Amino acid sequence: MRAVITDPTAASRLRLSEAPQPEPAPNQALIRVEAFSLNAGEVRTALESTDSYVPGWDFAGVVEEAAVDGGTAPKGARVYGFVPQGAWAEYVVAGATMITEIPDTVTSVQAAALPVAAVTALAALEQAGTLLGRKVLITGAAGGVGRFACQLASLAGAEVFAVSRRPSLPGQLRADGIATPTVFQGIEAAKEAGRYDVILDGVGGDSLATALTALAPGGVCVTFGNGSRTLTSFHPGDFYHTPGARLQGLWLGNFMMAGTDCGPMLRRLVELVRQERLRPPLDAIVPWTSVGEAAELLSQQGVDGKIVVTVD
Repeated sequence: MRAVITDPTAASRLRLSEAPQPEPAPNQALIRVEAFSLNAGEVRTALESTDSYVPGWDFAGVVEEAAVDGGTAPKGARVYGFVPQGAWAEYVVAGATMITEIPDTVTSVQAAALPVAAVTALAALEQAGTLLGRKVLITGAAGGVGRFACQLASLAGAEVFAVSRRPSLPGQLRADGIATPTVFQGIEAAKEAGRYDVILDGVGGDSLATALTALAPGGVCVTFGNGSRTLTSFHPGDFYHTPGARLQGLWLGNFMMAGTDCGPMLRRLVELVRQERLRPPLDAIVPWTSVGEAAELLSQQGVDGKIVVTVD
C-alpha cells in the first residue's frame, strides 16, 4: 500500500512511499482510508523524528474486511475513528472501541476532522459535569480542539469565553453557531474580566499558570496539551486559596492504552454533525501529495481549525 512516511532526509521530512499493509487482529477491521486530519502533537513528533514510520491518528474510510470476531461494522460500512499510529495510509486497522459508523449525510472529510480534536474537547468538558449557565473559558480557541470545545460548551448551555489573538475568530465562532462569543487577546485579559467555572487549556506554560488563578470557587481547569512547549510555573497558594478549585489532566493516549470504549463519544459527535448542530471547522482540504506543506503550516500555528487530507 501507499502511505506517508517520515523521512529525516526529505525536504519536508515526509514523503509518499510504499509500506507494508497492516494485518488486522481478530478484533480489528481492515479499513480503506479516504481521508485523515492532522493534529499538532502527531505532526510535531513526525517532523522531529529520526526514524521512518507511518504517522497519524484520525481517519475516515470504508471497512474492507470486518473483524473476524464480529465486533466491528460489516464490510462496506463507512466508519471513522482514531488509532495510536498509522492513519496516514491507504489502509489502517482498528478495533470496535476506536471507530463508529458514519451517517449517510456526513462526508468522509467532515468525519475525519472529528476524532482526536472533538473527542478531546468533549472528554475535557465532561470533566466539569453540568455546563448549563456556567462560564467556560477556552484557551487556544482557534485550533481544532478549541473550535470544537467552544461549540460543544455552547450546545450544553454554557456561556463561552475564548482566548486567541486571531482577529478572524469572533466571526468564525458566530458562523459555528455561537451567537455572542467573548474573545480575549490573552489569558491575562480573560482573568481581569472575571472568574470561570471551567477552563480548558492546551497551551501550557504561562497560559496554564494564569488559568489556575482564574478559576471560580469549585471550578476545574482541564489541561490537555502544551502547545507553547514550555514549563508551567505558578505559586501554589494562588491556586489552592480558591475553594474547591482543581486541576485535571487529559490525554487520549491513556484512553487507547486503557482500552476505553470511545465508540459512544464518536457516535454522539457524528450525530451532532448529521443534525448540523456541530460544524467541523475546516481550514483546508488538501490531497495527500501536499501533506508535507500542510504539516509545516500546522506546525507554524498557521491553521484555523482543522486540515483534512484526502487519500487518492
